[in-house]
Amino acid sequence: MGQTITFQRPDGQSVSGYLAEPAGASAATPAVVVIQEWWGLNDQIRGVADRLAAAGYVALVPDLYRGKSTVEAEEAHHLMDGLNFGDAASQDIRGAVQHLKASGRQVGVTGFCMGGALTVLSLCFVPEIDAGAIWYGQPPLEYVDATKIKVPVLGHWATQDQFFAPDTLPPFEAKLREAGVAFEFHHYLAQHGFANETAVGPNRIPQVQYDPAWAQMAWDRTLRFFGRTIG
Repeated sequence: MGQTITFQRPDGQSVSGYLAEPAGASAATPAVVVIQEWWGLNDQIRGVADRLAAAGYVALVPDLYRGKSTVEAEEAHHLMDGLNFGDAASQDIRGAVQHLKASGRQVGVTGFCMGGALTVLSLCFVPEIDAGAIWYGQPPLEYVDATKIKVPVLGHWATQDQFFAPDTLPPFEAKLREAGVAFEFHHYLAQHGFANETAVGPNRIPQVQYDPAWAQMAWDRTLRFFGRTIG
């Protein structure tokens, strides 16, 4: 369904990404930039783009790691630590949004885990975004200028998350509320990564567990959200 494309960052550098489009897509078809987990641009995150395309959206996953991906947690941690989050949000992700918006369409952003944190930063750094859906990830609060967020925000959070602890959410919500951000957060009795269908079996990280029931509910909410905001 998808293909690899190249697009330009605001600074003129080229970035590649995975583009999935629905049948009959036009210049007006709404679009979503999908931001990878710490594993990189792998088959699972391509599958997320394909899922959005099947729901009628053009979906673009920028390759933040420049061709690298891994199935090993230690290497994933190393790759994530080497990523400049500010540059990724303000250049790679903004470039992807601008590429999709060139035809005049509405564009949302969504991301998972590390990509959830980058979704938050992108909502602050990329004024062209029309809506954002966060999946169980947030940056340190001191990097969040909520006054820059002018669009609707959806969030999915796991109450048993051991990577992004639930007690960090109230201060984040308070910051959004104080800035007048229109946000809608949902909480699921689940572990981190509950929407990643590869987080199953004995080889998964113990703190990450796929939950198909909660994942389906969160996806239903996400598609309704994008239907209201960009669709």
